[in-house]
Amino acid sequence: MKLSSGSTEGIGGAALALTGLAAAFSVASCCALPILLASIGVGATWLGGIAIAAVPFRIPLLLVGALSLLSGAALLARQQLTAARCGADSCAPRWVRILTLAGLLLGVALLSAGYLYV
Repeated sequence: MKLSSGSTEGIGGAALALTGLAAAFSVASCCALPILLASIGVGATWLGGIAIAAVPFRIPLLLVGALSLLSGAALLARQQLTAARCGADSCAPRWVRILTLAGLLLGVALLSAGYLYV
């Protein structure tokens, strides 16, 4: 049984986007997310435990988040260039690239909010 070569295509970029998103969420849980959630009327007390655990590691989380998001963006750009050159059968599926882009954008927004609102 031969597996399709495109079945795992795009997983690296998505994994890096998810890692960056998790680091950005941890950084933003201290100040930015409670402010944002309170402004739309949603309680944010559940973020207290995450914030307490993440505050001592704020700078390393910022660095890991930024590096993961940049690496994920580079892999996504490479996937987009490959998708433009090849047929749809041998590239990462379009929905994987769209979800990766959405994760990268959300991660950048959370990371910048976590950096600005201290």
